[in-house]
Amino acid sequence: MRFSGLTLIAAATLGLAACGSEASGDFTTEDGEEGEYSVDYATGETNVTLDTPDGEVSMRSGSDVPVDLPAGFALMPGATVVSNTVVDQADGRGALVTFTTKKSPEDIAAFYRRQAESAGIAIQIETTMNGGKMLGGENEATGTTFSITAYPTGEDGLTMGQLTIGEERR
Repeated sequence: MRFSGLTLIAAATLGLAACGSEASGDFTTEDGEEGEYSVDYATGETNVTLDTPDGEVSMRSGSDVPVDLPAGFALMPGATVVSNTVVDQADGRGALVTFTTKKSPEDIAAFYRRQAESAGIAIQIETTMNGGKMLGGENEATGTTFSITAYPTGEDGLTMGQLTIGEERR
């Protein structure tokens, strides 16, 4: 599953929101792909759609976007969602959830390791650095990819987590 430039488009759209630009509009990528965006200034939610040769790609991002993870994955109990981005395209879908919790990076990694391994994901990378923890892997049979990064924020004992899951449509 590829995110054909949608990350750059999302960043540009979020930049427009920060600058107080229009709440919606159209754009064309360097590759000639046509798209549109909208920003809800009251909630901070951003929506982007892009027409590509492979079909339509849509992205929805914001702190109030409902968390919709693949079967077998759930948000860690007690976590507070900071931002949730959902991408849907012809060959699959993905989610990037940023959250805070009072749990340690090790506890977060262990929680998501159990979910990933239950989903048949082989952990291919694991690292500990500067008090943070990162895991990543893939289930080659289903095309599901996974990563979790957790690190202390230095604020009130909080840990920031970023969970990314992508799954191919088969």
